[in-house]
Amino acid sequence: MSETAAQQVRSFNRTVTQRIGALYDKYLARDRPLGASRVLWEIGNDGAEVRSLRFRLGLDSGYLSRLLRSLERDGLVATESDPSDRRVRMIRLTERGRAEHAVLNERSDDLARSLLAPLSTAQRARLVEAMGVVERLLTASLVEIVVEDPATEAAQTCLRSYFAELDTRFAAGFDPSLSIPVQTAELTEPAGLLLVARLRDEPIGCGALKLHGASPAEIKRMWVSASARGLGVGRRLLEELEQHARRRGAHLVRLETNKTLGEAIHLYRSAGYVEVAPFNDEPYAHHWFEKRLDDVNSGL
Repeated sequence: MSETAAQQVRSFNRTVTQRIGALYDKYLARDRPLGASRVLWEIGNDGAEVRSLRFRLGLDSGYLSRLLRSLERDGLVATESDPSDRRVRMIRLTERGRAEHAVLNERSDDLARSLLAPLSTAQRARLVEAMGVVERLLTASLVEIVVEDPATEAAQTCLRSYFAELDTRFAAGFDPSLSIPVQTAELTEPAGLLLVARLRDEPIGCGALKLHGASPAEIKRMWVSASARGLGVGRRLLEELEQHARRRGAHLVRLETNKTLGEAIHLYRSAGYVEVAPFNDEPYAHHWFEKRLDDVNSGL
């Protein structure tokens, strides 16, 4: 990453924080700073689980607790236990909090309009379009990919979603028992591994790797949630699986896919995969691909 790029990001951050009033301790002319107002807004009229709120906003638990205590002192929120699980803490707006939430919405709309008002029609369109691009790219930067135990709930959620989507998209449906099996043990080191992608602590994608020493490694179970498509998650998963395969001595990676998965086929071809003759008897496959890893920078 160039120094110029880093400086542009810093300049952008300074401009945004100043222009939206984040530097003031009374954001939107209310009696609290931006952080506390954002937490109040995120709780919303439906309430929120404290743990979910912390992950959604990416806040340290201690800092969030202090913000919630300040909102409680102001009579805006109340904490209670979830009736279905007493260990889960819920935070809800009081009547006063709901009224303040409405004021925040109104003043936030006013602030948004004030940002656009001084601009020409063409400038407004450019700014709104650019904001959409920036928001999507910043969201993409929040995605985290880690090696996951395939037995965890997050991993199983991804795999179930993968099977469910195939069953919907394949003309004749999808029956895992007819496909080449991938056992849990095969996705656990040293036999293989499973990557899970998360966005704000929610699993949104996965990809698996079966290892065979110096023999070709197999990429399996590539899936990205429809809600996260367009963020580059699939390509990141593919690249990280290749890196793991290379580090473990594989010189070639292989995969197969169904003809209905056009976006997957495009991804593989654009990532340097070459279509080859069938190398297994997967009944749901129409295309078989492979990619040599020898020429890729091993330092990645």
